[in-house]
Amino acid sequence: MKCKITRNAAKILRVELDKPENAELKLRVFVTHSHGDHAHYGLDLDKPKEDDVIVSTDKEIDVLLKSGEEMLDGVVIDYLYLPQEGFVITNPSKGNHGEH
Repeated sequence: MKCKITRNAAKILRVELDKPENAELKLRVFVTHSHGDHAHYGLDLDKPKEDDVIVSTDKEIDVLLKSGEEMLDGVVIDYLYLPQEGFVITNPSKGNHGEH
């Protein structure tokens, strides 16, 4: 499975992951809602579970993805400042570019 984190997102995520209370946690990406040929995604900090795949990224942040969840393979985590500040998760490999 693959996951990409942009530089903007990594900067924000690193602040949270480096907090002492989060030392045992990893970033989790999950599907909040799926319909048709695309999905909506969420983020959380969590401990690995039995059915997780741990994906290492080039930003030195490990991401937990549920094994076998097709819509998670190829997700891109970005952080945008405009038009509204926040995380945006898409999956271009599945045709989901966030325009919904």
